[in-house]
Amino acid sequence: MEQNRKKRVVITGGASGIGLAITKLFAEKGHEVFFLDFNLEAGQQVSSELKRNGQNVRFIQADVSSFSSVKEAFNQIPDTIDVLVNNAGISHIGNLENTTEEDFDRLFQVNVKGIFTCSQEAISKLKSNGGGCIINMCSVAAIIGLPDRFAYSMTKGAVLSMTVSIARDYVADQIRCNCISPGRVHTPFVDGFLAKNYPGKEKEMFEKLAATQPIGRMGKPEEIAGLVYYLASDEATFITGSNFPIDGGFLGLKA
Repeated sequence: MEQNRKKRVVITGGASGIGLAITKLFAEKGHEVFFLDFNLEAGQQVSSELKRNGQNVRFIQADVSSFSSVKEAFNQIPDTIDVLVNNAGISHIGNLENTTEEDFDRLFQVNVKGIFTCSQEAISKLKSNGGGCIINMCSVAAIIGLPDRFAYSMTKGAVLSMTVSIARDYVADQIRCNCISPGRVHTPFVDGFLAKNYPGKEKEMFEKLAATQPIGRMGKPEEIAGLVYYLASDEATFITGSNFPIDGGFLGLKA
């Protein structure tokens, strides 16, 4: 993205993990960043850190699964935006039999309804801007069967479908919509998952999980952020309705 063309960017789930890397990258490049997160303490901490560095960021606490919360958040954002990054999401371990109704509903509310609510609020601001882009965080789970990821895979399949639908409906408005499908990425969630489920065996299990990518390691949040940044750039204006795996060869190189 050209340095002389600053953009107004909205990022959900922007205070931790992949979302934090996205927030930092856009802020470091001089763009105006509004980042939403449910975690008030984390959001305030990130905001303070980036503002100390002279970066143009604003944190807004929001629950993406709530229409009223999202509407209130977007009311605090100017009438024109260039980019929406729908990154907020949660995970779940379980197959069809051991996924509860509460699990299913919780995943749907955040991972599916969250993209609906935020995209619906953003679309008028993108139109007012004369165009822009929406980038959705999908997953390899949307297109390949992963063990014990029933509800999670369901939500990411919906993300893929919503992406192409939005791209189709708003192409005439110069609004692009794409999604990114990471493989396994090393975030605090992974460390917490290992500590909770494999106490004392964290290192062994980390290496096992890393080895599932043919490239031999997990992705870095900064690598995912780099792809988001490119898709938001003016160099990517011919790209819409596409899904971009970034997975260390997980989909393409598995035997």
